[in-house]
Amino acid sequence: MGKRYDLDKKKAKALKIIKKLKELFPKIKPSLDYSNNFELLVATILSAQCTDKMVNKVTEKLFKKYRSINNYVNADISEFEKDIRSTGFYKNKAKNIINSAKIIKKKFNNKVPNTMNDLLTLPGVARKTANIVIYKCFGKIEGVAVDTHVKRLSDILGLSRNNNPEKIEKDLMKLLPKKEWMDFTFRMVEYGRRFCPAKKHDHKNCPLSKIF
Repeated sequence: MGKRYDLDKKKAKALKIIKKLKELFPKIKPSLDYSNNFELLVATILSAQCTDKMVNKVTEKLFKKYRSINNYVNADISEFEKDIRSTGFYKNKAKNIINSAKIIKKKFNNKVPNTMNDLLTLPGVARKTANIVIYKCFGKIEGVAVDTHVKRLSDILGLSRNNNPEKIEKDLMKLLPKKEWMDFTFRMVEYGRRFCPAKKHDHKNCPLSKIF
């Protein structure tokens, strides 16, 4: 009874949060620039521990230089590292992107796979990236993409006390209606950027704090 009551209370809280987020951000604009499925995969891998603004600055040149999966497959890794250096962790990212391109060419006929299981076989792709690609490229909702904003705000708002992104995702999937899972992610990211950043500030003045 107690656990059921707590879950119901959290669900009610989550619905209030969704309603407020929709008021604050009626339309969700994509924050990463891309023109095809593979470019979104690349941009999302590059966005780990990096701002979307910086990723877009890097990919503006990158996507003109590497126009097809074959270009990535045949890329010189040292040169590719230099091309993406400003996104941070560039050695791992370069290796993961080039190896992902090779797997997609060999195993998936040059097409980004459209299932969670297949996407998770690609180097550098965890559930966050896979969720975004599946939703944006194929219109399917598999889960909640947990980035640093979602992780931090889920704790602040009392939606999840876990630290592990996959456990946080499971907590949020229990609380949120499935149709809201991914839009919740994008709105939370925007909320974190505009109103509730990681740097120290007065949470009492954050819009979501005022509804409880």
